[in-house]
Amino acid sequence: MESNNQENLAGSLSGQDADESNLKLPYTQPHMELVQTGKIPSPKPFVKWAGGKRQLVNLLRCHSPSSFNCYVEPFVGGGAFLFSMLPEKAVISDVNPELINAYKVIRDDVEKLIRSLKRHRNEESYFYKVRAKHPVTMSTVQRASRFIFLNKTCFNGLYRENSKGQFNVPFGRYVNPNTVDEENLRAVSAYLNRAQLQILHQDYQQTVSNAQKGDFVYFDPPYYPISATASFTRYAKNDFNARNQEELAQAFHDLAGRGCQAMLSNSNTDFIKKLYREFSIIEIEATRFINCKAERRGKELVEILVKSY
Repeated sequence: MESNNQENLAGSLSGQDADESNLKLPYTQPHMELVQTGKIPSPKPFVKWAGGKRQLVNLLRCHSPSSFNCYVEPFVGGGAFLFSMLPEKAVISDVNPELINAYKVIRDDVEKLIRSLKRHRNEESYFYKVRAKHPVTMSTVQRASRFIFLNKTCFNGLYRENSKGQFNVPFGRYVNPNTVDEENLRAVSAYLNRAQLQILHQDYQQTVSNAQKGDFVYFDPPYYPISATASFTRYAKNDFNARNQEELAQAFHDLAGRGCQAMLSNSNTDFIKKLYREFSIIEIEATRFINCKAERRGKELVEILVKSY
């Protein structure tokens, strides 16, 4: 897959003050090597996200292919797996416009974003005032600032939209939320600039349509509910229903047939396992305290990993 990253990199660094040149790193090594040797900080997810994979990244890496050309993640969310892998060439996407805008602003205008985040207040009346603002009336930096502030101060860090696409999670009443993690925002920005990485606002079908033989595609979609009361399938204005799960399974089959290396996370249900019965399925414990040689600890296996390789 081709990338317009060099153009984006030049644009994001132009006009910076001398003390804002942290992204101009004098290194040519892969980003992962720089992190492992302590030359630069390791990036982490900059938002909390439903179904985030922070506790599962070691397991995911154990089951990842040993080599691949381009990393593709069509449901990027908070990016926990992306930031653990730090691939040199990647394509990430999501249907949530505010999330994708935040990624782009962190890449292109991280210092402006940090200054904007510092202006927010952890007060209930202020929270609802910010929540009521419509993103289309704001600049890209203001939108990203609003998105991150609401995510860090809303109840349980839950991103949820109603049928009109309006964020509707209540105030979280946290004493001291970390709304401005400057070091991590700069670390994320550094990686997004150094890698050959495309950030796209589109659905997964568009994203994987250009995947090539040898690419590694990781799907982390909204999970199919394990019960009638366990459903959370709306983080954008449209639900991800059973028909969508079937279409996703077909896309997974198509990628495998094209020689792509595909991996998928989902709920451990008969419906999902039937869709992927031709592939390798690994059951995962609910506790998520797990490694490559996971052992049962008496917990219910509520998730699965599906691999085409």
